[in-house]
Amino acid sequence: MAGAYAAVHAHPEGESTAARLALTAAEYGYDGLAIRNHGNHPAEYDCEEIADTYGIDVVTGVEVRAEDPGQATGFVGSHRDRATIVAVHGGNRRINEWAVTQPAIDVLAHPTAGDDGGVDDVLARTAADNGVRLELSLAPVLRAEGGTRVQAIRELGRLWTLIETYETPYVVSADPASHLAEWGRLAERNRGRRSERFVEPGVWRPEES
Repeated sequence: MAGAYAAVHAHPEGESTAARLALTAAEYGYDGLAIRNHGNHPAEYDCEEIADTYGIDVVTGVEVRAEDPGQATGFVGSHRDRATIVAVHGGNRRINEWAVTQPAIDVLAHPTAGDDGGVDDVLARTAADNGVRLELSLAPVLRAEGGTRVQAIRELGRLWTLIETYETPYVVSADPASHLAEWGRLAERNRGRRSERFVEPGVWRPEES
């Protein structure tokens, strides 16, 4: 079973390098780190070197940001073979509706961001059917104040109710004490699918004796 993984934005998108984030994650007892920079701000790092140095798993990921489903389709296709975890930055209603129908997408990130974003019963059920994780992002709760923070808490509550109702898979970001293991399970599953034994979901070639 996968342990606790943190999903982060590393330099140049974030302030810290992947190696510095890995050191912090290791100090706080995480088992792994998923680097999820947006596609136009890739981070440069050596997974094996960082893993050997700090003793935690380092997972290559990307968070795709697109204006519409057509553009997103191209971006996902260009990253899917290279990234272990592919997330799509949501919040736009059209992006949300498209992303939850795509088994090639691992995570719909920030689904409640934006003026026309959000998740309803249909989206939550569709995400569950296609194995697309919904992200519970605590960033607005941790960083905002006043009415903005109150609204973010309400949106998280509504999203959590839908996740529970439809048993939709999910990930949590910016919360070290919660459901971070899902990032590790995603990495484990997708790495397995790259092996020569994988045929299709649920079908594996037998191991050679």
